[in-house]
Amino acid sequence: MKPERKVFCLERETAWEPMFPGLVRQILGYDNQIMVVKMKAEKGAAAPVHAHFHAQSTYVASGKFEFTVGDRTQIVGPGDGIYVEPNARHGFVCLEPGIIVDNFSPMREDFV
Repeated sequence: MKPERKVFCLERETAWEPMFPGLVRQILGYDNQIMVVKMKAEKGAAAPVHAHFHAQSTYVASGKFEFTVGDRTQIVGPGDGIYVEPNARHGFVCLEPGIIVDNFSPMREDFV
């Protein structure tokens, strides 16, 4: 796979892609080692519980989300972060419309 090597990934030039009902994403840059993905969620939107071999770090830019990681569930809001170790089951439900930013290592080939 040819890695994306844009220096600047401008929001206004990056398409929003549908993921699940009420949830869209923008891929803001990646190479083989790391990927940044912004997600916009409507109230009630959910990312079903799933697992992948990538490490994931998530930053909550706005809104309120109920995240589950493994056997722990926590409500998070603006400024909060979540770490998901490789192969941990995780997902979320959006409680108030918002934006989260995911960082994956290595990059998610299944997203491109």
